[in-house]
Amino acid sequence: MQIVILKDAAAVAEYGAQIFIDQINRKSDSVLGLATGSTPVALYQELIKANQANKVSFKQVTSFNLDEYLGLDGDHAQSYRFFMNEQLFNHVDIDKNNTFVPPGDAQNPITACKMYENKISQSGGVDVQLLGIGRNGHIGFNEPSSSLASRTRVKTLTKETVEDNARFFAEGEFQPHLSITMGIGTILEAKKVVLLATGENKADAIRDMCEGAVSAVCPASALQFHQDAVVVIDEAAASKLVNAELYKHIESENQKLQQYLAELPN
Repeated sequence: MQIVILKDAAAVAEYGAQIFIDQINRKSDSVLGLATGSTPVALYQELIKANQANKVSFKQVTSFNLDEYLGLDGDHAQSYRFFMNEQLFNHVDIDKNNTFVPPGDAQNPITACKMYENKISQSGGVDVQLLGIGRNGHIGFNEPSSSLASRTRVKTLTKETVEDNARFFAEGEFQPHLSITMGIGTILEAKKVVLLATGENKADAIRDMCEGAVSAVCPASALQFHQDAVVVIDEAAASKLVNAELYKHIESENQKLQQYLAELPN
């Protein structure tokens, strides 16, 4: 696990976005795993700016989102399909026919989950998967107690997650308590995983994920098993890490190595 500690949220977004830009520029038909929530928005803004400056093109990109509320169709203002359109897809040169979000309005959600898994597999798998992390360590909607080998499925949201997301719904508006989410096993099959976290409210979850035991109590801790997981966090989110200075030293040396490799003759 590569742990990158940066000054602030803006630096986190810029660093994370560059990983995606580099991936697409290496492989124009990359398959991206995308996430919703407040943290990815700044990263998406960086991607939009890069696309508008002709530094990256999404024309051949395919994307799969982590999750969706069960019971909301894609036109609902709180659906994750709507979020992705508003925050990214409407502003870049991606073909929306190649953007996939679990169908929250599926007539048979169990069948829809299996179909989503198959679609990811048929695409060749996710090249880079973007993640956030919940205060309780959840990734996607894989709440504590989720199987570390789980696949795309219907999940019940915890009271904590429902409360955290309540601010997005108007008083009296229907707020789903169920979701469709990629499983932890599905996420771990991505070739690369990039998790972003900012703010002191994520510090406990980051500590448990990076330095705690691998456990279903902290679903994100399963990333310790991933061969190419990059955790990009600001100083506030890193504030409870025991080995923060070690991670900074390692990243500094990694940057020197990358610079050296970039200067080698072809």
